[in-house]
Amino acid sequence: MLTLYYATDTCALASHIALKDAGAGYRLHRIDFARAQQRSDDYLALNPKGRVPALATPEGILTETPAILAYIAQAYPQAGLAPADPFRFAKVQEFNSYLCSTLHVAHAHRMRGYRWADDEAAIEAMKRKVPQSVSACYDYVESQIVGLWVMGGEYTIADAYLFTVAQWLEGDGVDPARYPKVVAHRARMAARPNVAAAIAEEFALKAEKSA
Repeated sequence: MLTLYYATDTCALASHIALKDAGAGYRLHRIDFARAQQRSDDYLALNPKGRVPALATPEGILTETPAILAYIAQAYPQAGLAPADPFRFAKVQEFNSYLCSTLHVAHAHRMRGYRWADDEAAIEAMKRKVPQSVSACYDYVESQIVGLWVMGGEYTIADAYLFTVAQWLEGDGVDPARYPKVVAHRARMAARPNVAAAIAEEFALKAEKSA
């Protein structure tokens, strides 16, 4: 049994969707950021990075969304969530790595500028830059979508990841009208039963924990 450590409204949703798509057996463990549970001794013992997601597997703990997504795809090959061809699988990893290392970092400048600067003026400057820097990332992403899915006609783990980060478009001050392919992809993903089920499951657990 796998355990996904997650927080709502974070990139952990991508891994959750992939688990649903894979038909994997898993448990959810919510990390409450409002209570700083990501910095608790118990969680830091599991994931010293103090972030989500983390996936507990029979072999050990995995962190970082691209790694978790690749693990799920390869652990459940029957689900067909990643290409078998090495080059095409590397292209999936290339796309997911860009989302992780570039787009997500640009997005994080809006709320977490303190990671890069102590000066309040510098932090505010980073916030002001977010609409421009994140839009530049989506210029690239838009150019890469050549079909219904990121890899064309083949649904993969990259689609779960793009859907997850695309939830933040408007909050980052990005004009969605500039990115019709991304917005159409987001709508197609939202209509998938596994996506709706993952979102509902996360918020149901949040409500249960808050009660």
